[in-house]
This record gives sequence, C-alpha cells and structure tokens, in this order.
Amino acid sequence: MFQERVYNFSAGPAVLPGPVLEQARLELLNWEGTGASVVEVSHRSPEFSAIADRADDDLRKLLKVPENYNILFLQGGATLQFAAVPLNLARKESIVDYAITGSWGKKAQAEATRYAHTNIVTDGANNQYTCIPDPATWKVSSDAVYLHYTPNETIHGVEFHFIPEVSDSPLIVDMSSTILSQPVDIARFGLIYAGAQKNIGPAGITIVIVREDLIGRARLETPSVVNYQVMAGSGSMSNTPPTFAWYMSGLVFQWLQKQGGLSAMADLNKRKSSKLYAAIDASDFYSNAVDSACRSRMNIPFTLADPKLDATFIERASQAGITNIRGHRSIGGMRASLYNAMPEKGVDALLSFMADFVARYG
Repeated sequence: MFQERVYNFSAGPAVLPGPVLEQARLELLNWEGTGASVVEVSHRSPEFSAIADRADDDLRKLLKVPENYNILFLQGGATLQFAAVPLNLARKESIVDYAITGSWGKKAQAEATRYAHTNIVTDGANNQYTCIPDPATWKVSSDAVYLHYTPNETIHGVEFHFIPEVSDSPLIVDMSSTILSQPVDIARFGLIYAGAQKNIGPAGITIVIVREDLIGRARLETPSVVNYQVMAGSGSMSNTPPTFAWYMSGLVFQWLQKQGGLSAMADLNKRKSSKLYAAIDASDFYSNAVDSACRSRMNIPFTLADPKLDATFIERASQAGITNIRGHRSIGGMRASLYNAMPEKGVDALLSFMADFVARYG
C-alpha cells in the first residue's frame, strides 16, 4: 500500500526529486521500448551510450565546464578519491597541502599521508570546526603539487563562501555536498570530485571534473579504475560502470534544467537555509554554534536547550513526517540537510514542527 512520502533531511544518501523517482519507476520494467530494464541494458550498447553522452553534456552545460576539462563518472564514492587524487597527481616524495575545516577534510588528509608528504596548512580543530580559519594565516608550501580543501563540511555545517587565493598550486576540492547547488567557476579549480548521494543521484557513482593538463601523471601502481587517464580514454567505461546510478544522475541533471538551472537552485537554497537559521537564531531553545560568516546552506546542525529532549524531538518529528533529523553521532544534536531536492515546503514543515515543539516542551 502506498504511503505518503516523508520530508527526508538525511545528509546522504539523500532525498531525490519526486519527478525523477516517478520517471524511473515508470521506465524500470521497459526502458525506452527496449523490453528490458535500464539496469539490464549493456553499458556497451548504443542505448546506454546515449544515456552516458547526454548526462555528460547536460552536466557540462549546467556547470559551464570548460572544454579543457574532462568529466569522469567513476565508482567508489568520494572517499576513494581521497586516495585517487594523490595517486594520480603526486609522487611519494611530493608535498601536498591540505586545509582541514571538518571531519571530511581531516579524513582526506589522513588518507593522503599514505601516498605523499602532507602539509596541513590550517586546521580548525581549536575552534571545534565552527569557523574557517582566516586564509591569511594558512601556511602553504611553496612547492606543493596541489592544495586540497572541502568547500562544505556536512557534519559540522561549515561552508566556504569564497575560493581561497593563497597558493599557486592547483586547487583540488571535495564538492560532494555542494555541487549543483549554485553556479561555480570551474576554471578556478584543477580538479573537483563529488560523491553522488547528496545533490547528484543515488549512491554508487562519483563525478570527477579534471583539467586536462592534470591527466597522465598517475604513478605506476595506480589502479586502472581510478587512473584518470585510463578512465578518460575509455569514456569512464574501462570496467562496467554503475549504470543505474549513472542513468538516475542523468535524470537529475534534466530535472535541474527544468527548474531553471543552478542560479534558480542557488536562490532556492539560500531561501531555505535563511529561513531555518532565522528561526534558530530567534529562539532561546535552539542554537547553532557555527560562525555566521561560514554557515552551510546544505547542512544545518542545531542543538536543543535541553539535550535530554533530543530523543523526544526525533520521535515526535518522525511522527510528523520529518525524518533523518538526528545529528551526526560524533557531535550529537540535530542536523537538517537542505539539498536541492528538499522542497521549500519541507523546510516550512520543519519550522512549524520546531515551533510546536517549543510550545510543548520549551
């Protein structure tokens, strides 16, 4: 029996657009008149090649990707790219710079130490990752192969609202939680990678956008499935790709175009996050510890005045059709993830519930 969909505030895997899910449902058994499901069609077939080509073209148009950048559709999640980046771009003796502004940046740096000499240019741990240290204080290396940072930290709710200009080294970014949420100047970066399960599609596929001059530098021991040159040369099909996730991602790209593109999504995301922050700031019951200059539009952590009410808040929220609101286990509290597919009325429902909860328990 069909059950009404909830407002899913999960940080990932995250909510997908309803029209995309509906289209996939309709096409699941018989895709494009082939008599087979899209999950059963060979990745070498002309039919799937058309899916791949359109997804590449649509993403290139949405992000205005310059011609001298390759778009790769890879497996393994963004976490695999923590290793793939240094394997493709650095040697064991190379120095690579890392800015740490939260848990994911810290994990990326820790993985890179297995493959190169990492220099931590800044670490916001002293401030409990509630702000971005002033770039003027960053200690970059003069000979770093690249500078890596995480534009948005999903756990701590910290986001860069600027592109740091502190180094001549190529900028490498994990854009998993902000890609497609607003326009971005791709040419400012050497390489962008993003796991799909937040703003792109279902888990299982990762987008890598890499400048051509950075391809072909992989060390000998780099596995071919994460070797950018191998995957670029094979159209991301050196091995069987995650075909369903690729297909679903393509549907999301089409949906984004119908919404008006990334400028329209930026306006929507600003509106959604501003509403929630305004409600938190106006309340003595809810609080957000992140510096207002670097608050995330995508992931908003908040705490209750009395932590003993956390379990009750989560239970009552679920009963109201508001799910996956629990904060990350490492910091507790609550977290609302407002990715592209979260409708504004979902945020309005959360705000209404929060006001009612304060009236009952505040």
